Amino acid sequence: MLPGRLAVARLPGTSAVPAWADGPGLVSITRREGELSIACAEARVPPDVRAERGWRALEVEGPIDFQVVGLMHALTGPLARAGISVFTVATFDTDVLLVREQTLDRAVEALRAAGYPVDEPRGA
Repeated sequence: MLPGRLAVARLPGTSAVPAWADGPGLVSITRREGELSIACAEARVPPDVRAERGWRALEVEGPIDFQVVGLMHALTGPLARAGISVFTVATFDTDVLLVREQTLDRAVEALRAAGYPVDEPRGA
């Protein structure tokens, strides 16, 4: 579990990456035609930016080999059965599951019940 609250912001696809996006903690910037999505510390996202706020991050201990098959399915399955929505982020070395802060305790319970250890936040 990573410390702090995150937000997932949506900007127009032609937007430049804003300076507020970069900083400590998890940052994920993804562009596709029509949108620029940024996941970062909630406190850095200006109030006038369209964003879903109140996310918490559960990071898979990595590095994860690119040949591993079905990991996200195995992790999101118990969450789906518990009725918990996720937003996923992948990096070269690992995967991160974002869950709404109000569902964090239930998410941790569901993952632990499925046999996955979940540590308390690091660096809080």
